[in-house]
Amino acid sequence: MIRPARKEDATAVLAIQNPIIRDTAVTFTSLEKTEAEIVAAIAAAPCFLVAEDDAGRVAGFVSYDQFRKGPGYARTMEHSIVLAPDARGQGTGRLLIEAALDRARRTGVGSMWAGVSGENAAGLAFHARAGFEEVARLPSVGFKFGRWMDLILMRKWLGDAGDASD
Repeated sequence: MIRPARKEDATAVLAIQNPIIRDTAVTFTSLEKTEAEIVAAIAAAPCFLVAEDDAGRVAGFVSYDQFRKGPGYARTMEHSIVLAPDARGQGTGRLLIEAALDRARRTGVGSMWAGVSGENAAGLAFHARAGFEEVARLPSVGFKFGRWMDLILMRKWLGDAGDASD
């Protein structure tokens, strides 16, 4: 089941996100999130959805927010999607991204962006399957684990955002 995140989901989101931050090059940050930061993100983001498994546990999440600040970017969003290890390969990611993209379209978003680590082959393949196209490769902009990494920017065009009623 895909549903809006609640502040009570913060602990489960942390349990999924912090090991990714700590142990992988999927994200370039090394600063683990706190429960207060997740609660604030859930409250502030225009979209923060979680996937629940059959037992009612949070199996993953997707959120998006404005790509850059300022009115010219108001209809351009960047998302983050993270799954628990046992939820990968089960279609959970596809359901989450489809729900987020549907919500974005309904609210007049013109394009959705993903910043994917060049070392995240699974993330690149996932986004390509979801219809995102690579539009830029920023070489050696991320540094983690003692090495430089590329950032790949991918975009999915959602339509003419000039009219949010479409």
